[in-house]
Amino acid sequence: MSKKAENKEGFFRSLLRQQIFIPLAALLILAVFNLIMDPGFFRINLGPNSAGNMVLSGYLITILDYGSELAILAIGMTLVTAASGGQDISVGAAMAIAGSVVLRVLCGTNSRPDTLQAPIIVAFLISCVAAMLFGAFNGILVAYFKIQPMVATLILFTAGRSIAAWINNNELPIISDPVFGYFGNFIPGIPVPTPFFIAVACMIVIFLVLKFTNLGLYTQAVGINADSSRLNGLNPAFIKFITFVILGLCVAVAGFIKVSRLSSINYSVIAKDIEMDAILAVALGGNALGGGKFNMPASILGAYVIQFLTTTLYKFNVQSDALPAYKAVVVIILVVLSAPSVREYLGRIGKKYAGTRKEAA
Repeated sequence: MSKKAENKEGFFRSLLRQQIFIPLAALLILAVFNLIMDPGFFRINLGPNSAGNMVLSGYLITILDYGSELAILAIGMTLVTAASGGQDISVGAAMAIAGSVVLRVLCGTNSRPDTLQAPIIVAFLISCVAAMLFGAFNGILVAYFKIQPMVATLILFTAGRSIAAWINNNELPIISDPVFGYFGNFIPGIPVPTPFFIAVACMIVIFLVLKFTNLGLYTQAVGINADSSRLNGLNPAFIKFITFVILGLCVAVAGFIKVSRLSSINYSVIAKDIEMDAILAVALGGNALGGGKFNMPASILGAYVIQFLTTTLYKFNVQSDALPAYKAVVVIILVVLSAPSVREYLGRIGKKYAGTRKEAA
């Protein structure tokens, strides 16, 4: 075998070991599939929207737009998964609560006000506090009461949408101020969806936090072995607790975007099944669902790949009720591929294949 071929083989073997390889491979498969089935999938148009502003449109823009909400949730879900070895299944219900709080503050006692009853930034900050408190509630159950994450978050998953409806007295508030809609749609004069810029801002913040603090290191240490991390001076319970609080903050941002899109809320439908997408984004990023090491860029990319899959399924007229079934198949495949025994088996096959090629050369 030539040195050039050996270097090429070494590169691919190194790439296969990278966590980000899984979402990149999934993205490539989806891109090739859509390119074959309908090259028009990648067409991007510039034209006026319903408000008369010139904006970009197309399937790729839809992926960037709605995938941004999921990317924000994936940031928090990755930290929770890494630290606790479990997942928060209440993020959809918590988004409903956060969005309901925003509308309640902006509307006051009148569900259809002519003018906003409070500044938008105040409503957003209050919803952040509310969502972080609910995140803290989940974190206390997991970290201090030692309840398994999915069981602990099942409480809010069950009651969250009812709480959201109660906040607004079971009314459906409507915001008439067009400025509020900018955060979930387009800012006049900017053709790219606003949620994408919000997601980029969140990514920058989390990357700075992980770079200049020990949050990432502590989270991984607790997830790998909580007892060992305690012996090394860490407080595993607090680390788990703080990751749930961070996820609560991510939920507040995503919930704010969600209600801004329509300037209203539907308690039973808003963010329905989004928790599954957030968990799948973490799994697609190659992160172990049992906790430990994580790769944040891979999770974020995984979120956009999940939205790519969702948009593709909608394009080919798959019923919305059937979407979870397709995604469940993806989850099963990813969980099986991430199992240590399967990885070891695939590694042995790779080494055997490489050895056979060298002998043949």
